[in-house]
Parts: sequence; structure tokens; C-alpha cells
Amino acid sequence: MISSILKPAVTRFITPVARFALRIGITPNGLTWVGAIGVVTSSLYFYPRGDFFIGTVFVFFFALSDLFDGTMARISKMGVSRWGSFLDSTIDRITDSAILIGVAIYLIDSEDRLNGVVLVTLVTGLLVPYIRAKAESFNIACTGGVAERPERLGIAMSAIALDGLGVSYVLAVGMWLLAVLGLITVVQRMVIVKTALQ
Repeated sequence: MISSILKPAVTRFITPVARFALRIGITPNGLTWVGAIGVVTSSLYFYPRGDFFIGTVFVFFFALSDLFDGTMARISKMGVSRWGSFLDSTIDRITDSAILIGVAIYLIDSEDRLNGVVLVTLVTGLLVPYIRAKAESFNIACTGGVAERPERLGIAMSAIALDGLGVSYVLAVGMWLLAVLGLITVVQRMVIVKTALQ
């Protein structure tokens, strides 16, 4: 929803940087791997320790690679490859999960019941892209839903960072919001597929 509005403007802004990266020999897949390793390492190091703000700063920095690798692939001489697309999609699932797993570890160690909500968010975060992929195997376009990946990631990182700054209840509000929006999006996509198959 939000990404479809902002994506054209963001793409125009980052294209010159992407061109420069290609000129100095950085590859889209290489950038994808560096970003993934950075996000996973930062999430699983800082978040279980309760260092939510500084952890999110590192996660955000490495997550920026996700903005650039797709643009780099599109403007490169080789273009977007099926392997690159598969790799990017798979790593998105890994990085998104690592962020929530890091938070869940902290909450479990703190005996905070919010960890159950985080686990629901983790599951719905995996189900949303799975439903899309399964639908596309039936030649059904299934990109709808109230909360796609950019929205979910933005809510998660904002809630985690603000909690790290001491804002009361923001983590609980953010995780509950993600859980509810994730469940709604799963249902919406299931309805899209059911309607298309009838």
C-alpha cells in the first residue's frame, strides 16, 4: 500500500547511487548477502540483550541494501535474474524473522507474555509471502492486503527503536498491531485466491 506510493520516488532517488555501486564493481547479489548478514547479526546480537535502539540503528543501516540491490539488478547489463529474485525473496524472509526472533528471545528471557504476540507476528510474516508464492504457482496475482512487507517492517522497527528510547507500551502496541494486521492480510490474501479459483 505505502510502498506502491513511495516506490517511484525512492527509486529515482537511489538510482544514481546504484549506478555508482555497479561502476565500482559491487554486484546486486553481493550487496544482498552483505545486508542479510548484517541484519541477522545485528538482530541476534543486540535485541536479545535489550539494546533495542542501537540494534535498530544497525538493522536499518544494513536493511538499506534491500532498497539498492533490486535497483542495481534492474539497471545492470545482466538485468534481473531468476536466481537473484529468488535469493532476494528468500533472504527477506530470513532477515524479517531474525528481527522478531531477536525480540522474542529478549521477551522470553524477561518472562514477558508479549513474546506470544511476537511469535504470532513471526508466523503471519511468513504466511503472507507464502500465500502470494503459492497463488502465483496457480497464475493468480496476489499482492493485496492491508499490510505488506514494507508496512510490517516499518511498524516493527519503529516500535522496537522507540521502546529502546524508553517510550512506554510502544513495543506492545506495535507487536499487537503487527499481529492483527498480519492476520487480516493473511485472510485477505486467502480470499483473493479463493475468489480467483472459483
